[in-house]
Amino acid sequence: MTDLQILEKNKTTGKITFLIKGIDATFANSMRRNILDTVPVMAIEDVEFRKNTSALYDEIIAHRLGLIPLSTDLKSYNIPSKCKCKGEGCNRCQLKLTLDVKGPGIVYASDLKSKDPKIKSVYPKIPIAKLLKGQELELEATAMLGQGKEHTKWSPGLVWYKHKPEITIDDKKISNAEACAQSCPVQVFGASNGKLKLIKENQNKCHLCKSCVEISKGAIAVENNPAEFIFSIEPWGQLSISEMASTAATMFNETLDELDEKLKKA
Repeated sequence: MTDLQILEKNKTTGKITFLIKGIDATFANSMRRNILDTVPVMAIEDVEFRKNTSALYDEIIAHRLGLIPLSTDLKSYNIPSKCKCKGEGCNRCQLKLTLDVKGPGIVYASDLKSKDPKIKSVYPKIPIAKLLKGQELELEATAMLGQGKEHTKWSPGLVWYKHKPEITIDDKKISNAEACAQSCPVQVFGASNGKLKLIKENQNKCHLCKSCVEISKGAIAVENNPAEFIFSIEPWGQLSISEMASTAATMFNETLDELDEKLKKA
């Protein structure tokens, strides 16, 4: 039976860390890969320049535009390959954004004007270019849904996991408590009066480097729990974490259904 427990939430970055029990490494990695590779988000794919007298080449600006995270509405847009237009381009799979700025000043992501108010830059203060007096930047960009397996600009965030660490200390064999405590880069241990103590609230921060095991000469044991994993998800802002997880599950089920159909026809 699978059990999930929230360990940490960061309101600033949106990062969430949770403990999940009752799964194996295969399932854990499948979940990670599905979120990174299959969950579609909106990003700029094509840029048509009308004017560019800035110090940056068209290609550099286009690259910067492509990496700007855009808020994504999965209910209103389709992946081009699954759209009724069959990828030719329509309002259901593409969105136009325009930019027209004259110097002097810095061109920010907020200067992009979207035809859909739901699709806009997640971080308005991302700089695109610096214009001097008399310089101008005018362009039309086309954004569309894509997947991380095509290009990292279509990844919705970062996802990583590790086995839950199990740490035990043999007090009778510890002769260098201070050195053991200082060897841990994430401060899992504390030392007082020559005794080593495990700081339980920091235990899950252990990333299994096992430097403490080496310094203690085996008095400290650090093992992986094969059935418990600590997951971290940090979104770029295009989608919420719940949208990322639910969409990943939907995409995975669609892949299984597609495989089932192909096997039936084989």
